[in-house]
Amino acid sequence: MPWWSWILIWGALVLALLGMLGWLSFRLVTKFGRTVVAFGDLAEKSSALEALVDEVTDRFEPAVLADATELRRAREQQRSDRERRRQTRRDSSVKRGKLLVNADTAQFLHFLKRT
Repeated sequence: MPWWSWILIWGALVLALLGMLGWLSFRLVTKFGRTVVAFGDLAEKSSALEALVDEVTDRFEPAVLADATELRRAREQQRSDRERRRQTRRDSSVKRGKLLVNADTAQFLHFLKRT
């Protein structure tokens, strides 16, 4: 093989390498640009959310610093509310069960005859 063929082969390889590096660097720069834009959007959204959170939520107050009788009263109120809800569900369940057990079959048979 003549000496100039080696120069052509290596020249083509170097040009291919430079082309590939240029293409990959272009992709990297465009991805970096999109990432910066996305981080800007994220910063705007997080600042808007922080403003909403400050408006909506109450400040956290640890229970250690609160009055014990007040905490006890709040806990008892929660328990009584939960028990009242449970009793209401239990009563409605018993009522539905009694309706199913004591259903008037004459009305049901009359309904079946009509259809």
